[in-house]
Amino acid sequence: MPKTMTTSATPPEGSTAALILADGSVFWGRGIGASGNAVGEVCFNTSITGYQEILTDPSYAGQIINFTFPHIGNVGTNPEDIETVTPAARGCVLRADITDPSNFRAVQHLDAWLKSHDLVGVAGIDTRRVTRRIRDLGAPNGVLTHATNGAFDIDACVAEAAAWPGLEGMDLAKEVSCTQSYDWTETAWALGQGYGAQSAPRFKVVAVDFGAKRNILRCLAELGCAVTVVPATASADDILRHEPDGVFLSNGPGDPAATGSYAIPAVQAVIEKNIPTFGICLGYQILALALGAKTEKMHHGHRGANHPVKDLETGKVEITSQNHGFMVDVETLPDNVVLTHQSLFDGTPEGLKVTDRPVFGVQHHPEASPGPQDSHYLFDRFVALMEANA
Repeated sequence: MPKTMTTSATPPEGSTAALILADGSVFWGRGIGASGNAVGEVCFNTSITGYQEILTDPSYAGQIINFTFPHIGNVGTNPEDIETVTPAARGCVLRADITDPSNFRAVQHLDAWLKSHDLVGVAGIDTRRVTRRIRDLGAPNGVLTHATNGAFDIDACVAEAAAWPGLEGMDLAKEVSCTQSYDWTETAWALGQGYGAQSAPRFKVVAVDFGAKRNILRCLAELGCAVTVVPATASADDILRHEPDGVFLSNGPGDPAATGSYAIPAVQAVIEKNIPTFGICLGYQILALALGAKTEKMHHGHRGANHPVKDLETGKVEITSQNHGFMVDVETLPDNVVLTHQSLFDGTPEGLKVTDRPVFGVQHHPEASPGPQDSHYLFDRFVALMEANA
């Protein structure tokens, strides 16, 4: 196995790829997926399942994903387990070589799938060491380089990583959002049947697409919502002309504060209309900004499917799926907004609600794709608000 964490400009024997950080650290390994270079913020994800869903989650735009679970590839890939058609992640880092698929639903090997989406990857890296580096020093900028001929320009990669501006202040929601409105009717997946179709909607929901995952939209449709998806840049008039019973603010990538010129005014206008509103992940952060709070960049973020979160109203603990690098500053919440959920890992805020309006949001991903389904009740809570407001 190639040596890792060396600053040598000469790759160890057998190395065809490397992860190179802005501080000059070099992790040598074996190339997987597409050849070439990819620059972004290096983060780690602790999930043990769902690598295809993770790689297609639009919230990973601008990021290189370091998987802490060593066996990636064992279920292969298929056209059903995707969260968006075009992956936004920059690439991936694995501990072991891609595992050959051993699953009846597998259609394509992960390596071939990565190549088909022009995603650069590297295997044979000590991913625990990379994770400890992120945990201790924060999420670094890095470059993935995969050269089948073994020719690398380390200095150029270090310079490229150092020059990359980072996610703070970066507006990525517009890059991954849809460009025009559309209706969503697909419902939950069932073994042997695939995805269902919405046939008897009870409520009209406008989902603002800041980088929406497909399974979120399926969860809404499954509960009787006729979902109209609108672009991240949709104005309040664009949203309200659909006469929605509820408005959903989706997950997405980048700095929530960078959406201030378009998303925040639109959300504020929706809130003023007293329309039930539910935000998750980036949508939750944008909701907090619209309510007058502030957000800030986290040291290394939360990414995985095993994060304990306490519901402060019921006292129950949920195991949640998470993917975020920014958080709401709870000290800046206005008087009519209360904290409803809290991370048991580090105490950071995980949810809020407005006391005098039908508005709430959570930081984690209740659609659970991948992850546990402990938080599915939040979609029911959104539907209950629309029922009460009817």
